[in-house]
Amino acid sequence: MSAVAELTIFPLDKGVSLSAHVARVLAVIRRSGLPHALGPMGTCIEGEWDQVMAVVTACFEELRKDSARINVSLRVDWRSGPGGRLEAKPASVLDKLDGPHGPHAPGKAGGGT
Repeated sequence: MSAVAELTIFPLDKGVSLSAHVARVLAVIRRSGLPHALGPMGTCIEGEWDQVMAVVTACFEELRKDSARINVSLRVDWRSGPGGRLEAKPASVLDKLDGPHGPHAPGKAGGGT
């Protein structure tokens, strides 16, 4: 079973530049050992439900140390079955887009380079 969570978390009382605080949260995620991917608007984390929720809580607790107000946005896709979806889901879409039968495949109108 696998949960893929997209977490966006940041303090609301630290001014305009928040990258130092986001880096603190990313350090917590890295220490968890769970597969993750940093994006421009959040970080995706994959693991068992309890593992992922423990990391989300740890991220909150890290910011709570010196923040009076924290914004948290969490989306989770849970699915029974094997993990590895953090890489497999985007790869599946790109395969359909760029693969041998996708609309951008070589030889198709407007496709290929």
